[in-house]
Amino acid sequence: MDQPTRTRRVIAAALALYIAFVFVQSLFFKFSDSPETQYIFGTLDAWGASLGVPGLFARSGPFSQYVVGSAELVASALLLGGLFLGRALLSALGALLSLGVISGAIFFHLFTPLGVQVRNTDGSLDGGQLFALACGVWLAAAGLLWLHRGALTGLLAARRRVAA
Repeated sequence: MDQPTRTRRVIAAALALYIAFVFVQSLFFKFSDSPETQYIFGTLDAWGASLGVPGLFARSGPFSQYVVGSAELVASALLLGGLFLGRALLSALGALLSLGVISGAIFFHLFTPLGVQVRNTDGSLDGGQLFALACGVWLAAAGLLWLHRGALTGLLAARRRVAA
């Protein structure tokens, strides 16, 4: 195997593992209704209600912690499946879903009362750790998409041929 191909695979694997690690470790908090998750989604739900969209981030809302957590779980499964099965398209789709989910998270950190620093259960601020992880996931997903861009363009080209 030539060096650029090997290096590219190692980088892609590291990026996929980083994203999956961040997403999977957050699932416990989202699915167990932890106080941190209640604070985050409660803050977002109050913000949504102030804009006339109550319940948007509530437990049964369309952007609840369970919906977001499920999307993160699917993205992680695609990323890990792509990595372990050697399927670049699965990794690319996982990266695309990751980029969508994490772009939303970054938006809500920056443009809502949630803020860059999130309040911990003891009342202290997290120092921006959650936001920093989100930025890292965004960069990793964008990098993975770039590395696997050929798989996505191949899929789009195949779809165009079928549609024509």
